[in-house]
Amino acid sequence: MRHIGYFLLAATAALALPSSSNAVGLKNCHSGNGSAEKKIQETWADSVLSSLTLRERIGQLFMVAAYSNRDDMHVREIADLVRKEGVGGLIFFQGGPVRQANLTNYYQSLAEVPLLVGMDAEWGLGMRLDSTFSYPRQMMLGAAQDSALVYEMAADIARQLKRMGVHINFAPVVDINSNPQNPVINTRSFGENVNLVSRYGKAYVSGLQDNGVMACAKHFPGHGDTFEDSHFSLPKVPHSKQQLDSVELYPFKQLISYGVQSIMVGHLRVPAMENDTLLASSLSPAIISGNLISEMGFKGLIFTDALNMKGVADYFSPEDINLKALLAGNDVLLFPSEVSRSIDKIEKMVRRGQIPEEVINIKCRKVLMAKYAAGLSSYKPIEVLNLYSDLNRVSSEVIRRKIISLALTVVHNNNSFIPVKRLDTLRIAYLEIGCNRGDAFREQLELYTAIHTFSIDPSSPAEEFDSLLNILEPYNLVIAGYHATDSRFSMNYGVTNQAANFLFDLAFSRAVVLDIFGSPYAISKFYNPESFRAIIVSYDNSFDAQNLSAQLIFGGRFATGRLPVTASAWYPAGYGVTTINPIRLGYALPEEVGINSLLLKEVDSLANSAIELAVAPGMQILAAKDGVVFYHKSFGKPTYLSSDSVDVRMLYDVASVTKVVATVPSVMRLYDEQALELDNNLGAYPI
Repeated sequence: MRHIGYFLLAATAALALPSSSNAVGLKNCHSGNGSAEKKIQETWADSVLSSLTLRERIGQLFMVAAYSNRDDMHVREIADLVRKEGVGGLIFFQGGPVRQANLTNYYQSLAEVPLLVGMDAEWGLGMRLDSTFSYPRQMMLGAAQDSALVYEMAADIARQLKRMGVHINFAPVVDINSNPQNPVINTRSFGENVNLVSRYGKAYVSGLQDNGVMACAKHFPGHGDTFEDSHFSLPKVPHSKQQLDSVELYPFKQLISYGVQSIMVGHLRVPAMENDTLLASSLSPAIISGNLISEMGFKGLIFTDALNMKGVADYFSPEDINLKALLAGNDVLLFPSEVSRSIDKIEKMVRRGQIPEEVINIKCRKVLMAKYAAGLSSYKPIEVLNLYSDLNRVSSEVIRRKIISLALTVVHNNNSFIPVKRLDTLRIAYLEIGCNRGDAFREQLELYTAIHTFSIDPSSPAEEFDSLLNILEPYNLVIAGYHATDSRFSMNYGVTNQAANFLFDLAFSRAVVLDIFGSPYAISKFYNPESFRAIIVSYDNSFDAQNLSAQLIFGGRFATGRLPVTASAWYPAGYGVTTINPIRLGYALPEEVGINSLLLKEVDSLANSAIELAVAPGMQILAAKDGVVFYHKSFGKPTYLSSDSVDVRMLYDVASVTKVVATVPSVMRLYDEQALELDNNLGAYPI
């Protein structure tokens, strides 16, 4: 019988189990647990626990990796672990939403106790699944300076996760990224300021847990100031206990008091907390049982980081890693290898008295309490119908664009050069650094003025850059979009010596606006940044970042973003220039100004009908509200004989425009006032 209903076994009373202080709570981090509801949760967990064998209780402590883009052999392997070994959960990685939903339903159908399903979805499902939505990474959230938006984003991610049958998001990252050379945390961190990271971490936790998804703060005790990636080695955190307390551990303390329901322990070498220099924090009793549980008082679920990572995998056998992780104080072993043999080993040690059975009971009960809180006492399969549309709502795009718009950071603006003014005096070139990677930026720039586009790869030889310097001679403004950045210090953040030298020379001979579509750390690789007329950090190279950043340059939007990290000696964390209010039209989704985009399909239909009836060969329609264009489309051809199509960048003479913007509104008003009949001719209305 599957354990998804409420039932009570007499044997429950005989179990010597911990009090509710070890339970994972039912509600969000702001509200207390109702005593009656909490009692039901505890009773369900105790009744399921008492019905499980020792081996099944051990199995509940394993969360194995599952993929929806692998072959049938992988599916059979996971199915066997669920059916035969009774593993407690799955962490899904790469694949697609429908495939994952179907596999989740299948695996859940095999489980005696419903599975706790988790995902690494720090910036949404798009981090792992195709055809799903991605939000900006946490560094951009730090730049946006708005914790309410972090909450709104996390709440939307929770909605999407629940729709996918996922119960825990291994997020947020609350590492303090104070090291520009960090190869793995970097843009995944909110920034280097402990208060900012803590505040946004709380907002992210609330957004998830208020909406029924467990949050998991990571990577305890702090992975921000390291030079290595724990996926490939065991990084060292060299700080004293005092600095760890005031920096690395600070956000975790804040979130524990705030009510975060789980914490992930990273694979780190922390000499100030663990004397054994080869023992990772994820396997350290001193760090987990001693510090996290005893000193910091954490009572929620404790997850290891993935146990296949080389930060631990290179030092012990898989069975010993799993055993050490369990004995160190972790509740759930994430991404373990050799699951069957590990369960065998742990079971034997319990039966021999080498591990108290009570340790297994306590941990299993915590897992079961979490399952009840996730709604697994009344599990229902995932409905696949309309899954894609449910996961890709326009409302998510609106939130994403809000974040990006607020995050765009102007770090240098000589004589308020941005927004660019006096377009009639400028001959403008757009330089795309990173071939074919700035299309959205170019297209939006072209909606404001005529520009000429040139493109070059940053690794091109110096001779090509020299030739380009001559080609750009006629232009008195160059907008340089650096679209080929890299978040890694080892890759010089994507900035080549050739590109840096070229832009240095270019900025001395004409006005240059540099827009960095990537990590703010890239600024440090450009020579004398003050020589540019303006520098913008756009944080990533997404369509929305390019679209909104182009609007910023020409005054369709204004900048308020602040650097979440120290980008260079010139630009410290917290720095940013606020630009003036918009001076030109901005561009937005209809929903950003409160208009349903589905209704605008009727406009498309009318335009196409007019062309079919030969009312006009083609047309361009623009609609704006409160200074923001929310609809701008072109239809048909410029003339009946033309082979070209109308394009939104096509210019019209004033006479053509006045026929529409002067005559038509006047006729519409007269018609509304019943002073004009559309079926009459002009002769019916004598002057």
